Amino acid sequence: MPWATLLTSPSPPITTANRSSLPPPSAATRHHHHHHRLPPDRLALLIDKSKSITQLLPIHAFLIRHGLDRHPILSFKLQRSYSSLRRLDYSTALFHRTQNPDVFFYTAIIHAHAVNNLHQQALDFYVRMLTHGVEPNAFTFSAILRSCPIEPGKALHSQALKFGFDSDTYVRTALLDVYARGGDVVSARHLFDTMPDKSLVSLTAMITCYAKHGDVDGARLLFDGMEERDVVCWNVMIDGYTQHGRSNEALVLFRQMLGLKVKPNEVTLLTVLSACGQLGAVELGRWVHSYVVNNGIRFDVHVGTALVDMYSKCGSLEDARLVFDMIEDKDVVAWNSMIVGYAMHGFTEDALKLFTDMCRRGVHPTDITFIGILSACAHAGSVSEGWKFFHLMKDEYQIEPKIEHYGCMVNLLGRAGHLDEAYELIKNMKIDPDPVLWGTLLGACRLHGNYGLGEVIAEQLVSQNLANSGTYILLSNIYAAAGNWDGVARVRTMMKGGGVQKEPGCSSIEVNNKVHEFLAGDLRHPKSKQIYVMLEEMYQWLEAHGYTPQTDIVLHDIGEFEKKRSLEVHSEKLAIAFGLISSQPGATIKIVKNLRVCSDCHTVTKLISKITGRKIVVRDRNRFHHFVNGSCSCGDYW
Repeated sequence: MPWATLLTSPSPPITTANRSSLPPPSAATRHHHHHHRLPPDRLALLIDKSKSITQLLPIHAFLIRHGLDRHPILSFKLQRSYSSLRRLDYSTALFHRTQNPDVFFYTAIIHAHAVNNLHQQALDFYVRMLTHGVEPNAFTFSAILRSCPIEPGKALHSQALKFGFDSDTYVRTALLDVYARGGDVVSARHLFDTMPDKSLVSLTAMITCYAKHGDVDGARLLFDGMEERDVVCWNVMIDGYTQHGRSNEALVLFRQMLGLKVKPNEVTLLTVLSACGQLGAVELGRWVHSYVVNNGIRFDVHVGTALVDMYSKCGSLEDARLVFDMIEDKDVVAWNSMIVGYAMHGFTEDALKLFTDMCRRGVHPTDITFIGILSACAHAGSVSEGWKFFHLMKDEYQIEPKIEHYGCMVNLLGRAGHLDEAYELIKNMKIDPDPVLWGTLLGACRLHGNYGLGEVIAEQLVSQNLANSGTYILLSNIYAAAGNWDGVARVRTMMKGGGVQKEPGCSSIEVNNKVHEFLAGDLRHPKSKQIYVMLEEMYQWLEAHGYTPQTDIVLHDIGEFEKKRSLEVHSEKLAIAFGLISSQPGATIKIVKNLRVCSDCHTVTKLISKITGRKIVVRDRNRFHHFVNGSCSCGDYW
């Protein structure tokens, strides 16, 4: 007899014929045969102690055999245990057998569905409870509001008011959480402000709300005012900084947390690894790695993938691969992070080989996998391979291309000089192209000197209000390259009129566990004087090696000398100079740049790697460049 039927039918007398269909008697049930009169509290204890479904079923069978299956307390405990063991089908079947369930039965079954994100079912039980005249209590509301969507949450808020539970701290905190997650900052703040005693949970919910919706400073104000903080609340704040591109502040906060002896958990470490990846702070990333190893934190697929991602973004592909090979149950996210890592560094062969391995092992690729593969093809200029994967994605795996896939294809075609093909692809897309996509094509027009097509696209973007700062910069680049200074001036005026700001070039370098950031012409660094002395020296070496500055890329209609000066103080050159004076001779210099590296800096970095005998790794917005002995891993194709 199947278990579901066993739960819902009256218990049959046990005969030799049907004994075999019950579970084999465990030690517990064998023991019970001698103690027919086990008191309910002993049975309740046995149910509570059951850690698996195989332990629980014999006890349930025993209850049915001895007519104790309708005992309210035992039945309630069984229902709860089935829920906690993720057997909702059993606990729901039990619930339906219960005669006149009270508020505790209802609350338990509502809670069981809510924790498994089955909100509709939880709400159905709540409605059923009201129609049967059972009044909810504060725990019912806390249970049903747990991760509840905002619309039903609002309706439940009015129910809580009606039953007078809106002032209960737990109910109020749960409501605050509903509004915070749903993005209704105003309602969340109103609830928070009218709370007489603000618990740690409600403070954390409010900080989460601010951080999630971009008001990181508002979140920090609340955070700083807290008397006690647990690890969850530190995590929310560190994550808030990381999510909004303020990774340096995230890492500063993490160090404070360690200084106050707050023990980080897996969530903390995943967030910190993400911040290290954004900044290229490999030393701190390594420290986190050793912390995981030495503090008994489980090296699971999530931690492993975060480490692969961090090492790849910090330019240490060997470490990324070592960690990747250590991950036991690799899921598609783990495979993707390694494929994207190889693509980022321009290791196209390795990315494609990994893709083949992954498919051979029966792991299904996702849209992210194809972003990795297509960008790997773009870095190598493999047009036919790119088209092959683009079609494979749709035809073989039924993955509809997203804007990012089109972006990779336009980048691939554009850089390989197939401008008309790229333009056709954009025009025939099923989804609306965004400014980034057009910007990619504009960049390719500039690269191949096709100013005609570039102007057509740019004018179109400006007229449709789709132009962003990048579009304007590319357009003025195109005009400047063609020597059309009137055009450049017109674009500058349009930018000022539209309040468009050029994103300033910023380069960062990690020295002794601290990340130093430089803007072009920066004088804010405490070691500015030494940096500029080093810069002068670098230019003497460069001139001795026959270097001439590429002043044609400077976008101002100014004299040659000023153009040369403006090139000399680009942010990555300052970062390299700082790296040279701050590290041991022969040590690798790693730099992270927020924009695409310019051709002059690229030439300079190649020469510096040759002159100093150092490896210089630069991560720009597009990819990694490994400069060794005068040549770059990108083969001057970036």
